[in-house]
Amino acid sequence: MAEKLQPIIIKKVNKGHAGHHGGAWKVAYADFVTAMMAFFLLLWLLSSVSQEQLEGVSNYFSPTMASKSTSGSDGALGGTALSEEGALTAKSSKAVAKLDLPPPKVQATQTRIDSGESNSMKEALKKQEEKQFEDAKEKLEKAMKDNPAFRKLANSLMIDNTPEGLRIQIVDQDGLAMFQSGSEKMILHAKKILELVVKVIKTQPQDLAIEGHTDASRFGGSNVYTNWELSADRANTARRYLLHLKIPEKRIGRVVGKAAKQPLLKDDPGNSRNRRLSIILLRGTGDQKLAPEKLPGLRAIQKKQLETQQAKP
Repeated sequence: MAEKLQPIIIKKVNKGHAGHHGGAWKVAYADFVTAMMAFFLLLWLLSSVSQEQLEGVSNYFSPTMASKSTSGSDGALGGTALSEEGALTAKSSKAVAKLDLPPPKVQATQTRIDSGESNSMKEALKKQEEKQFEDAKEKLEKAMKDNPAFRKLANSLMIDNTPEGLRIQIVDQDGLAMFQSGSEKMILHAKKILELVVKVIKTQPQDLAIEGHTDASRFGGSNVYTNWELSADRANTARRYLLHLKIPEKRIGRVVGKAAKQPLLKDDPGNSRNRRLSIILLRGTGDQKLAPEKLPGLRAIQKKQLETQQAKP
């Protein structure tokens, strides 16, 4: 019996593409790692340099100043061409004129001048107001002395220069009160003094404050009408009389009653001289204008300041 032959089976394995794609991810990963290293290197460099160095690098890549080249180009190479012998100016370029502009100091200088001028004006106005107060005080005191009708009332008028302004006080004397007892009705000689005061304050520009004061004696036994009401009513009576004497209402800046809270004689609060009216020319108020006689001096100050500012580099 013949031997039976076994069939021969040939198995073919195709490995043509496996080797080609097997290492591609390694290349991509290497590129990624390189990029990350470069990024972290950049961060380290940025953190290790100063702000001035960073600004210098920034200015280098974005120059802002005008070109000083004599060539006709304002590019990075200034119209020159590079060669082995160095940078040469192109024959076709045109010469340009250089213009060195000074830094813009005009506005800053003008601001300093304006500030100095304003300060000079304020100082001149302040000195003028002090002169006004001195003149007003002299006029009132002189009028009281020169008029025989006011000689016995000389001690009823007090004038002093305070931080708030020029204060004119009409004060009660023993036997010579300004108002009827316990009333806001003004006695005739008090009106005469107010008329004298008004003649002077009409020549001044300041606003006015009117204050009423009483002594410390209790006014009656009622809690309804007290020294507070009495002092306020007397101040308002004075205000109405000033308006009657043609003082503009817009000049009245304050009308208050202070009862006995600010006695003239602190050691003797019951003294009759604590009963008084105060009329204050308020400092720094009103339509103040610089007097003509002050202008030459002010102009000289301003001229000197201008010359000083212009002489500075």
